[in-house]
Amino acid sequence: MAETTATNGIHVLNVEDGEANHKTNQESSSFCVSVPFMQKVFAEVLGTYFVIFAGCGSVVVNLVSDNKVTFPGISIIWGLVVMVMIYSVGHISGAHFNPAVTIAFAVTKRFPLKQVPAYVGAQILGSTLAAGTLRLIFNGPQNHFAGTMPSGTPFQSFVIEFIITFYLMFVVSGVATDNRAIGELAGLAVGATVLLNVMCTGPISGASMNPARSIGPAIVSGHFKDLWVYIFGPTLGAVSGALVYNLIRFTDKPLREITKSGSFLRGVGRK
Repeated sequence: MAETTATNGIHVLNVEDGEANHKTNQESSSFCVSVPFMQKVFAEVLGTYFVIFAGCGSVVVNLVSDNKVTFPGISIIWGLVVMVMIYSVGHISGAHFNPAVTIAFAVTKRFPLKQVPAYVGAQILGSTLAAGTLRLIFNGPQNHFAGTMPSGTPFQSFVIEFIITFYLMFVVSGVATDNRAIGELAGLAVGATVLLNVMCTGPISGASMNPARSIGPAIVSGHFKDLWVYIFGPTLGAVSGALVYNLIRFTDKPLREITKSGSFLRGVGRK
């Protein structure tokens, strides 16, 4: 039994013969060509915007409402919004929403290097617009809208950001690039990982795991102190997580290719 994956990463079909396999690949190629690159970039802007708006919005609302959202509630919101947006636009852009993820896919040759600047720019733009929207809606103190700031030492936060982003990218690599994983659960697995990381390490480092998540609010608030922690920690962690998963992978089947969209999703919506 052969397994095929559409070039935009959202369709997978188990077929019994090579003819069906060839047909599916033809459909996949035509679908990929029909989606302009700017659509993917715009999907990254929108996806990152809604992730940051919901996630950071829950933090701001919690601050201005005397902790009515609660920290567990914030953790759940981050996990849910990531999951929802992966299922929403994963078939269009790949649902990276994170420069560290995009760079890690590029380093492991699962995403075109020449598309990295556009994706990273789109993610930072989406994050900045979301942070700006929150700043316009709420009139709280300026520090309500600051980027991720460590409550521990910068070194402590750097190590934590490295580890939790390593963990996140390790999970992403498993559910998105391994033939043996259940692709339909990719969004759920990634969202749950984000929830767990925020729950476990949020009080110390802020659990950014995403340079765009920290850069956008930092630009809006003008607070850039220790921003390097949230740029280099997650990026190095994501690249390391992807490389380590490739080292431990063992299969006699061809590796799943993350195509130009670098999608997390496969196996959804096939008719």
